[in-house]
Amino acid sequence: MKLDRRHTLKALAGLALCPLCGPAAFAADAHHWGYEGEAGPSHWGDMDAASKVCTLGSQQSPIDIDRTIRAELAPLDIKWGRDAAATIVNNGHTIQVNAAPGSTLSLGGDTYKLLQFHFHRPSEHTVDGKSFPMEVHFVHQNAAGGLAVVGVLMKTGAANAAFAKVIATMPQKEGPPVPADAAIDPGAFIPKGRSYYRYTGSLTTPPCSETVEWLLMAEPVEVAESDVSGFAKLYAMNARPVQKANRRFILRSG
Repeated sequence: MKLDRRHTLKALAGLALCPLCGPAAFAADAHHWGYEGEAGPSHWGDMDAASKVCTLGSQQSPIDIDRTIRAELAPLDIKWGRDAAATIVNNGHTIQVNAAPGSTLSLGGDTYKLLQFHFHRPSEHTVDGKSFPMEVHFVHQNAAGGLAVVGVLMKTGAANAAFAKVIATMPQKEGPPVPADAAIDPGAFIPKGRSYYRYTGSLTTPPCSETVEWLLMAEPVEVAESDVSGFAKLYAMNARPVQKANRRFILRSG
């Protein structure tokens, strides 16, 4: 069945909740969830059967990066086009940029397509208990439906042109996606150092599916403090608390 433009935009808006394409994948969005009070993370597992893993799962994300194991991990083969940003949306939970076709991540001989990237404040992952002002997640999916998320911690410092453009053009109210500015280059969020942490985890929003290979860059990227403040005017706090590692191995490249 061919979808008209309005239905297509509504479907794209749901990608922050669940990056799997298809109407059934967005079922959890029918239940209100948020980051505080009765709709907050401690209640996500009570929303419906699909979200029970938020409470009962053993490989939940985010986690604190503390005890790591040095490993011979292959360098991340990131091929994101400078013009990858297709649309930008305020979906009620975050600001998200949906990707145009063509940007990929190669991991373990498998190719993952970049679907979208979105932002959390403060950072969801912590390092030795330390939180960062923000974090950006680049969500990828392979042909089998597996997910790989590249996470980048964000600290205040020098301005980042791509993030500045996100803040300048982000919709101020929840609504359908709108065309993204061509100056939003996803590659500008990748730090110079390419060392990263890898572990198996989950989505950090309902339904918290434990289907994610996490690739968290070890070095943060700098962004302007004024741009972090700009994001905070819309989302002062949209980060899930750190979850138990449950004896998972955290590998570090290099």
